[in-house]
Amino acid sequence: MKTLLKSEELVQFLAAIYLFSRLNFAWWWFPALLLLPDMSMIGYLINPAVGAVLYNVAHHKGLGIVIGLVGLALDNQYLMLAGVILFAHSSMDRVAGYGLKYTDSFKHTSLGTL
Repeated sequence: MKTLLKSEELVQFLAAIYLFSRLNFAWWWFPALLLLPDMSMIGYLINPAVGAVLYNVAHHKGLGIVIGLVGLALDNQYLMLAGVILFAHSSMDRVAGYGLKYTDSFKHTSLGTL
């Protein structure tokens, strides 16, 4: 089942790359911004519960979709970029086995234990 889920996430990551290609940004922006959502892990410096909440908000695909759609509705390329990056990063993380976090430990994820 994990392989099937990871393959689905890979397709979503590739879709995000395609969506990025439709925006008016140089290609180097994609890899430059791709790891930016991991700044949300700073919450783990406080404790695992705060870290998990911040991480899960920043890695929720729904947030990326909403931000991207707001950007589309407002014809704002920067909001569309932010949405695509959030979505792409979340898919990439899940392909690598990093799921959303439980509040007890960074290693306790929705995809199993790291």
